[in-house]
Amino acid sequence: MTKTKWIILGVVVLAALYVFSVYNGLITKNELVDNQWAQVEAQYQRRFDLIPNLVESVKGIFKQEQTIFTALAEARTRYSGAKSVDEKAAAATQVESALGRLLVVVENYPTLKSSDDVQLFMVQLEGTENRISVERLRFNDAVRNLNLIVKRFPSNLIAGMFGFSERPYFESVEGAEVAPKVGF
Repeated sequence: MTKTKWIILGVVVLAALYVFSVYNGLITKNELVDNQWAQVEAQYQRRFDLIPNLVESVKGIFKQEQTIFTALAEARTRYSGAKSVDEKAAAATQVESALGRLLVVVENYPTLKSSDDVQLFMVQLEGTENRISVERLRFNDAVRNLNLIVKRFPSNLIAGMFGFSERPYFESVEGAEVAPKVGF
């Protein structure tokens, strides 16, 4: 073989190695995004498992706020039926809104606040909300890392060849920044 053929062969081998490397990196990042969303969902499930216990504890002491309990149940049902990340995020935000109203109720009623069961579930729920926040942040970090590779040149060419595209970030729905108001 001539020197030119060896150089061409070397360039082709290096290009192939680069493509394989980028492809494997895309697969890894894509799986990290999927895994991180599963972590978010695991924390949502923990929250949804705690909610009925909290609701039942509060119901036993306080039956006046039936609308909050109904809103929580409806939001949990919407989450269970959601198919996409966006639908699940919207349903989770509805749960957060109803939970916010419930927490205001608990804060305003010393009898509820002093109940051992309510206190226990409130602490667990607070911990779960913190975990959800952390997992959402990690999910968005994983999405950012994947999206950077998908957007940057020359890896964007390889991503396009193999069907990789940007993934959506977790975003709160409009109005989520407004604190819930409960009137009596």
